[in-house]
Amino acid sequence: MRPVGLLASTFAAVTFFFTYNCSLAADNCTGYDVLVTQSAETNDLGKGHTVTLVSQSSLLISEDAPIYNLVSGVCQGSLLSTPDGKTRGNGHCARRDKDGDTQSIEWSQSPGAQKNAWKLTGGTGKFAGKTGSGWGEAVRSDGKILVVKWGGTCN
Repeated sequence: MRPVGLLASTFAAVTFFFTYNCSLAADNCTGYDVLVTQSAETNDLGKGHTVTLVSQSSLLISEDAPIYNLVSGVCQGSLLSTPDGKTRGNGHCARRDKDGDTQSIEWSQSPGAQKNAWKLTGGTGKFAGKTGSGWGEAVRSDGKILVVKWGGTCN
């Protein structure tokens, strides 16, 4: 069984992003996602296989994409660790701003990757019709708190 802090770090790095090739497009939105682990349940299947379900509170901070600044909600997902020591994950985040408008993303992390990627999947109000995708990487972890730096293309 792995410590919750390590799993939270892996999850948070995964949480907001999919694997992204930075050479495809310049980032026009960047920021931080401050995540606080609410629960993490690991099922040890033996022989190096584990599955962990994680739920985290999320707060986005962005100076260059003010529409996403201080948008908060929840991210949930699953992490699969395999006998080769690599971890992959996927899940979703759903957030709401101060006006009650909502937006959601899906995320995934390739086995053993440090960066992961995200893609906008829907929204209401000011988030309706928005598109975007990008990357994320954990930059600080302290117990149940994880900070992920993110960037991408937001339209």
